[in-house]
Amino acid sequence: MSSVLKKWEPENPAFWNDTGKSIANRNLWISIPCLLLAFAVWMVWSMVVVKLPDVGFKYDKNQLFWLTALPALSGATLRIFYSFLVPVFGGRRWTAISTASLLLPAIGIGYAVQDPTTSYPTMMMLALLCGFGGGNFSSSMSNINFFFPKAQKGYALGMNAGLGNLGVSAMQFIVPIVITMGVFGALGGDPQTIVKDGVSKSVFLQNAGFIWVPFIALSAIAAWFGMNDIASAKASFAEQSVIFKRKHNWLMCWLYLGTFGSFIGFSAGFPLLIKGLFPDVDPTKIAFLGPLVGAIARPIGGVIADKLGGARVTFWVFVAMVLAVFAVISFMPVKVDGALTGGNFQGFFAAFLCLFALTGIGNASTFRMIPVIFLTQHERMAKGNKAVTRDQVLQNANKEAAAVLGFSGAIGAYGGFFIPKSYGTSIAIMGSPVGALYAFILFYATCLIVTWWFYSRKNAEMPC
Repeated sequence: MSSVLKKWEPENPAFWNDTGKSIANRNLWISIPCLLLAFAVWMVWSMVVVKLPDVGFKYDKNQLFWLTALPALSGATLRIFYSFLVPVFGGRRWTAISTASLLLPAIGIGYAVQDPTTSYPTMMMLALLCGFGGGNFSSSMSNINFFFPKAQKGYALGMNAGLGNLGVSAMQFIVPIVITMGVFGALGGDPQTIVKDGVSKSVFLQNAGFIWVPFIALSAIAAWFGMNDIASAKASFAEQSVIFKRKHNWLMCWLYLGTFGSFIGFSAGFPLLIKGLFPDVDPTKIAFLGPLVGAIARPIGGVIADKLGGARVTFWVFVAMVLAVFAVISFMPVKVDGALTGGNFQGFFAAFLCLFALTGIGNASTFRMIPVIFLTQHERMAKGNKAVTRDQVLQNANKEAAAVLGFSGAIGAYGGFFIPKSYGTSIAIMGSPVGALYAFILFYATCLIVTWWFYSRKNAEMPC
């Protein structure tokens, strides 16, 4: 089969059942591992920074928080550009190229962490390069949106993003294991020595980067030879830039910052937050559970949103997120005379897992809203205009929705920068991250109001 699909009509039941469904699913199941690896590389610093002081790097807490935040900053910025590249280059080509680009930070980290004299600016540059993984999300979601009919977009986008999000938890689970063994033998370099409580042990911190290299190469090859470009999905940047004039683009960016921004920000900052609040707990053994819960919840949220409506689900997600953050605060230790006292780790951890699950469901429900919003908008614009065919309405709506999915993903990703940095700022000013958590509550309240007013209430402007 040609790599370019000349005819693509997912809303045509006969076409979909005969050929479309199998092609769409093949592209989806190649896209998912590519996105999973992108998330793994994007968030790898959340694990690496925990071990850097142990192997001889002399960085203070603020510098470590910067290293966890910079990948999110660069990834979010790259997403702005990646949002528009699939219709320009084609989904197959861009997925293969963007996946292959992950080799740069993965190999670079592997070499840099072996030398404690590696300069901090070099580490910052490698952290910024990990943003390639963050950028991939916008192009991946934009691409998959073109393949599926309206009735299955929640499922498809939820599966792509949800299983892709598993890259964060997979990384946080795998990295602590692979750094304890010489996976690559002499090719991987010499181990580093950690001395803790008078006991010496060897670690291979370089494996945090090297372990992804063969999988990235194989996935890039699979994307190049196994995926498709859609001819009708072609569009220039100028054609797509109309979304900047659409009010609902900006409103959905705000809501997605509340859901995905929270997911990726909490994922990036969770290990260091646990280590700072509960020093006796080893975050490398359990931190992966938060992103895992969020990732698993996303496909489930997509199915629920398909059945109940994205706006209704999103509204109740934000209500529950406000309550979950209050629960997190109630279980945190407090600082008295410079020392942490009280707190309940089990309650804190359980409340945070609930928060992660809610972000996953909200990620899916907001992305279910976007295609419906823009299809409805184009149907209203075409009403009474016989010169505009149904096919044109669907193509225009899909192109705008794909661009908005990518662009809102870009804005949402900035949460991965602001949340870890807000922890650090709150700790510096108040001696505790509690100030940042109260700020999150206020922000979620605004998201709740926006969702209710524009999308979920009776007679809302754009029910979805």
